[in-house]
Amino acid sequence: MAKTHPFHSIHSHGLIRVGACTPLASVGDCAANAAATIALAKQGHKAGADLLVFPELNLTSYAIDDLHLQTAQHHATEAAIGAVVAASAKVKPVLLVGAALPRNGRIYNCCVVIARGRILGVVPKTFLPNYREYYEKRWFASGAGITGPCHITVAGQSAPFGTDLIFAASDLEHFIFHAEICEDYWAPIPPSTYGALAGALICCNLSASNVTIGKSRERMMLSAAQSARAICAYVYSAAGPGESTTDLAWDGQGTIHELGELLAESHRFGHDPEIVLADVDAERIEQERMRNGTFNDAARLAGDPEKDFRRISFDHKPAFADIGLTRTIRRFPFVPNTPEKLDADCYEAFNIQVEGLLKRFVAARAERLVIGVSGGLDSTHALIVAAKVMDRLGRPRDHILGFTMPGFATGEDTKANAWTLMRALGVAGDEIDIRPAARQMLDDLGHPFGRGLEDGGQPQYDVTFENLQAGLRTDYLFRLANQRSGLVVGTGDLSELALGWCTYGVGDQMSHYAVNAGVPKTLIQFLIRWCVATDQFDRDTDTVLEAILNTEISPELVPPGADGAIQSTEDRIGPYALNDFFLHYTIRHGLAPSKIAFLAWHAWADAQAGRWPMGFPKSARREYDLATIKSWLEKFLMRFFVTSQFKRSAIPNGPKVSAGGALSPRGDWRAPSDGTATVFLEDLARNVP
Repeated sequence: MAKTHPFHSIHSHGLIRVGACTPLASVGDCAANAAATIALAKQGHKAGADLLVFPELNLTSYAIDDLHLQTAQHHATEAAIGAVVAASAKVKPVLLVGAALPRNGRIYNCCVVIARGRILGVVPKTFLPNYREYYEKRWFASGAGITGPCHITVAGQSAPFGTDLIFAASDLEHFIFHAEICEDYWAPIPPSTYGALAGALICCNLSASNVTIGKSRERMMLSAAQSARAICAYVYSAAGPGESTTDLAWDGQGTIHELGELLAESHRFGHDPEIVLADVDAERIEQERMRNGTFNDAARLAGDPEKDFRRISFDHKPAFADIGLTRTIRRFPFVPNTPEKLDADCYEAFNIQVEGLLKRFVAARAERLVIGVSGGLDSTHALIVAAKVMDRLGRPRDHILGFTMPGFATGEDTKANAWTLMRALGVAGDEIDIRPAARQMLDDLGHPFGRGLEDGGQPQYDVTFENLQAGLRTDYLFRLANQRSGLVVGTGDLSELALGWCTYGVGDQMSHYAVNAGVPKTLIQFLIRWCVATDQFDRDTDTVLEAILNTEISPELVPPGADGAIQSTEDRIGPYALNDFFLHYTIRHGLAPSKIAFLAWHAWADAQAGRWPMGFPKSARREYDLATIKSWLEKFLMRFFVTSQFKRSAIPNGPKVSAGGALSPRGDWRAPSDGTATVFLEDLARNVP
């Protein structure tokens, strides 16, 4: 059988498969608990897991009260550990199991870390709850202050013992984890905070945590918050059915979070054993820490915890095989794929733009907003933002001066849409035909097109022919703004800035305020749909907005060919859906092109898989194979890193909208205008089949 190309392995891209386990519990039957643990370990092995987290005291049982003080229970627990250690020799995942262990005249509530027949270390619980229904201090001693060189002997092996342990694979970069137990992450400063500051990328919590009304929400909140504040992945496993219900009940909640986002969660109150799995992006976590100087400052103020932790190394022996991807990758990373999040994000994005333009308009003491209206997506969105600005200021909408400026390739449909929209909104509309001025300039330049085909000119539709039209439109807008005390509203979007798909200087790259500069093309479509769905405007406006959404994206600078086909932007520069995907992972996360290709392939390979954002037309749902993704990504890298940065270095002001990033040199993105794409293209060519 042919060997899998490393590209197809999650381990080639810094991803680690983790699982939160919910075994069937018992009331102190350690042998049964060991058997349940081994069964899930084998299941996790088949699923390709790297790390499995079990509940607190899952080998001993949690709710056995004073039985924790019985010698027989101690012996049974040690035997259970021995059984799990023996079984672990034949499974791949690292196992984090819970056990009550005697040491030096005390009993500790512990996490035992086991890998390939070896006990790597034992971490005692720091914070012992002793309030309301909890009495842990009756049985257990806190592990606080127990650090190196302390060891423990258990199941015939001597292992490091203490709260100062993090574990790191010697042969798989980014596989670094820390363990804490239940109450630990209810503390104001959880132990996992120090573990993360010491270098752990994955923090794990072995929890018993009986369930009460609303407690699952509290756990979810704590896990999400800790993964966000500590910039880590957080794997949480709570005890499930089988524990004693003398006074308490158990729901078996398992969750996996990454940087504040829920990746996976288990079924609760189930009666079957379960592993909830997810591939956490440990490289992305490390990249996020590099970008967040506050994380390093916190480590320094905490005394550099890495100096105080023992790092336990182990051989993980990854096969770099294709085991699929257990992780949802959004096709549109700038667009939420759940209705409630989409509505909230669109509300915020639209209002960010409105407030940004409103402030600039008032500060400039302008009397009018001047905008070129083509009937395309970007100018449409900028115009409805401007309309909302006037509404909030209590000014009439005819203080907006909208100009349609037909050129050599302006379509009747788009021009009609522009006029219909301006009339529906009640703005002051006008039309300036730029063709006479364009013919004069082309003739002055000695361009083959001259004064037009009808006067003997040649159909040479080159960059001069295209940019001259874009430049004339911008020139007119600025002179109109001078004449009428106006402020020119830019319409170009984030995607166009990324690709350099704009005319520099006296062109659509320039304006007085670039209201769309922080919004990618894929999000603009949803913002317009949101305006329709939430009745931001009247029905006549909604009707034309829907018509504009159904119009093919085109710059309309080159006349249709003999076959009548209009100039297509996406045929030239690639699908905006892919370009926005590439852009997000480049500027927000700094990922290598080969990894971006890997994620894009999993997101876009099958149009029938996964969620599409609410309202996205079925007829527009596309899929792309790896060869297509690689081809467009190569073009994106050239455009983004080589040919277009000088345009971004001189962009006008405009609001940052998405946490996914912006391209202003005064904000998220600073880069040399004379840079190269060599290292990026080499990575793509070398690592993508």
